[in-house]
Formats: sequence, structure tokens, C-alpha cells
Amino acid sequence: MSLVCAISNEVPEHPCVSPVSNQVFERRLIEKYIAENGADPISGQPLSEEQLIDIKVSHPIRPKAPSATSIPAILKSLQDEWDAVMLHSFTLRQQLQTTRQELSHALYQHDAACRVIARLTKEVTAAREALATLKPQAGLIAPQAALASQPAAVGAGGEAMEISEQVGMTPEIIQKLQDKATVLTTERKKRGKTVPEELVRAEDLGKYRQVASHAGLHSASIPGILSLDLCPTDTNKVLTGGADKNVVVFDRREEQIVATLKGHTKKVSSVIYHPAQAVVFSASPDSTIRVWSVSGGNCVQVIRAHEASVTGLSLHATGDYLLSSSEDQYWAFSDIQTGRVLTKVTDETAGCALTCAQFHPDGLIFGTGTADSQIKIWDLKERTNVANFPGHSGPVTSIAFSENGYYLATGAQDSSLKLWDLRKLKNFKTITLDNNYEVKSLVFDQSGTYLAVGGSDIRVYICKQWSEVLNFSDHSGLVTGVAFGEHAQFLASSGMDRSLKFYSL
Repeated sequence: MSLVCAISNEVPEHPCVSPVSNQVFERRLIEKYIAENGADPISGQPLSEEQLIDIKVSHPIRPKAPSATSIPAILKSLQDEWDAVMLHSFTLRQQLQTTRQELSHALYQHDAACRVIARLTKEVTAAREALATLKPQAGLIAPQAALASQPAAVGAGGEAMEISEQVGMTPEIIQKLQDKATVLTTERKKRGKTVPEELVRAEDLGKYRQVASHAGLHSASIPGILSLDLCPTDTNKVLTGGADKNVVVFDRREEQIVATLKGHTKKVSSVIYHPAQAVVFSASPDSTIRVWSVSGGNCVQVIRAHEASVTGLSLHATGDYLLSSSEDQYWAFSDIQTGRVLTKVTDETAGCALTCAQFHPDGLIFGTGTADSQIKIWDLKERTNVANFPGHSGPVTSIAFSENGYYLATGAQDSSLKLWDLRKLKNFKTITLDNNYEVKSLVFDQSGTYLAVGGSDIRVYICKQWSEVLNFSDHSGLVTGVAFGEHAQFLASSGMDRSLKFYSL
């Protein structure tokens, strides 16, 4: 007769008996039970290890488990053990792979954080150095000493060309700019979102056709009209700048040339018609900006603000100041009455040529495009770069602010047109044009309802929906300028085919 443990129901190796319940136990098990409960597991009465009585027996032989009494059962047991080991091994490998990925990600994040910290530290150091440099210069980024050390540049004909000295932005000028901006903002709020009743509707605009074409404004030997503008207060007065170095004033209603203005030594890349005076402005790669009298047919002022090609012009809403951009990496703010440069600024950290410039309708901020595909927004009063819009992949060729003051349209040599929200400082719409499409000109109509694009062809989009309502391919060369007539009653365009075209119902 074999002894059986009352706890495990198996033959004990070291049997002992409890004097309390007279039951046989495996000493190892009963000692653990007493240590935890201090009582007999059968009767529940108090029991200590000292009370246990060992039983002297010969070495017990444990019976084999029923599952191990046959070869198939033994093989099945071994198979189960093998399967369990393989599953456990697979789980361990999965955990190892997950741990490796987490470690790799953590190391990558650490490396990226180190790079960001290093870049920010570098930017902070550069900003502190720039601030230390700016403080003694009374707010002018371009020091007078730099201009004094470079008093002259060489003009297109080889003659010395005097660079205008900076006068500075006086408190009176800044107050004048602020007052004008306040008036314009108030007027815009009064207008609200109402569209002028006279404005041509989109369905009528889609019916526009070419109604006139004039090819005799500029020289045929050096073909090409490079720039176009209409007088804001009388859109029948058209201004063009040509590759033949001439500026031409044209009357659309009379269909005749009013004046041909000669004086530039290189092609005319930008033109502007003054809204209230019989005065026009032109810019050229000959590094000069010229102010012309339409009635007198002569140049009344030469503004020498730059040392390289002038790439953009924009007239301030006051009508008294001119913004210009240049390949010399500077933008300049000049007085058109005196021809003097009030301030001249560059982004020294960018070191890149400016390709175009345009005032915001309020006149306190403006935008410039760069050759490295950036759009920079500047605060005129502070003369500081307040925002940058990256996103294009080619040199920016044209920018235009909407009259509502919220939207900025930009075009570049990447066959795309981007719309930016100035309130949120982000790109909210990208219009992808045909492959190799070259954007040369962008303009909103005076109500901010339509956007015209000139380049490989002419396209007109209706704002907010940003759907195309018009497309013309009548020019045989690149379209270099587009402009809306009053209330979009007609559309004007100029091109490298030397023609000035008008589209209407």
C-alpha cells in the first residue's frame, strides 16, 4: 500500500503525518501551507512545522502518468512541447523586431532634434549679430557708408552712373502712409463683399472675343512688348514698354499713339501709369527708373536706385512713392517728385536677386519675388521681412494682390499658379498649368472678382471658385502683359509678337 499526499494526491517523496488531522502530506507542500495559513489544510485547526511527524518509508516509486504509457502518447507530448517552443520563439523574434524599430525611431528623433537645436542656435546667433549691427544705424538696413564707398556704377553706355543717396523714412512720410492706409481700409470695409453692378458677369466674360489688334506700336526690327499697364482712372489709356527701348502711350478709343517716350538704353521691362497725373513710369535693365510726362513727351526724372537690372515697379496708393526691385538683391522706396531714394533694403541672409515687386492695396506691406522661388512679404514702415511663402520650384515671375486685401497670387517658372491667404499666411490653392507653361503676368480686376494670367496663353479665372472662364491663344509669341478694363468691360494683352490686343463682347 502506497502513501498518497492529501494535497497533491501524488506519492510523496518526503511523507509526514499531521497529528491534528492524521493525514499524510508531502513535507514540502505542507510546510508552505503552514507558513501561509498556520493551520491544518484538512481540519483547519492550528498546526506548526514542529508538530509534523516524519514517516520512514523506502524510496517511493512514482507511477507513470497515463499519457506516457504508450509511444504515440510520448510522441504527441514531444510534438506539443516542440510546437510550444516554436511559438514562443516566434513571439520573441516579433518582440525583438518591434524593439529594434522603436530604437531606430528614437535614434532618428534624437538626431533630428539635435539638428533643429543646432539650426535654431545658429539662427539666434545670426539674429543677435544682425540686431547689434542695426541698432547704431537708426533703422536703415543699408548703411550710408556702403553707398558712400560705392558712389558710382557703370551705365549701359559705359558712362559713370551716380547712385542716389538714401534720404530716409521721416516720421512725416510714415504718417502719410499710415493715414492713406486707414482711409483705404475704411473704404474697403464700407464696400464689404458687394460686387459693383456694372461688373461684367462670368457668363458674359466667357463670351469675349478679340475685337482689336495693334502691331505698329513698337519697332519691327527688335520685336516684342515686354510690359503693359492701363491708367486706373481711364482704362482707355494704355501704356506699353518694348524691347526696342521705347515707352508708348496708346489711346484705345481713338486707336492712335499719344506719345513715344525714348531715353532708356536697354529694353523696357516694367511700366506704370499714374492714376491721377499725366505721368508714367518705366524701368529697365539699364538700372534706371524714369518718370515721363505724357503731355510733354519727355523724361522729367531719372531715379537711380539700383546697380543692376530693375525687375519690378509698383506705385504706392498715395501716388507719391515708387517701389522697385532689382537683380542687385535690393528693393528701394523712392519719392517720384524729387527722384530721391528714401530707403533701400536687402535680405542679407538670402543673397538672392529680386524678380518682381507689388504693393498691397493698403500700401503698408508689399511683396517681392526672388530668383530662388521665394515670396517675401515686407513691412514698409519697419523695413523688415515679416513673412515668407515658400512653395514654388522656380524663379518667381509675377505676383498680384487682390483688391480685397486677403489674397495674393503668384506665378513662377514651374508651370504653376499659387494663391495665398494673407490672414492665415498659407497657400490655399495651387493651379497646375500645362507642362512648360510660362507665367509672365498676373492681375486681378479692380473688384477682385477675376484673375487674369498671361504667359503661354491668356487665361481668366473667377475668384473663390478658381475655375477657368476664358482662354485665348491669339498671340503668336509669349504673352507678357494682361490688364482688365474698368469693371472688366474689356481685357488687354501684349506679347512678344509685337502686338497689343483687346478682347470684349
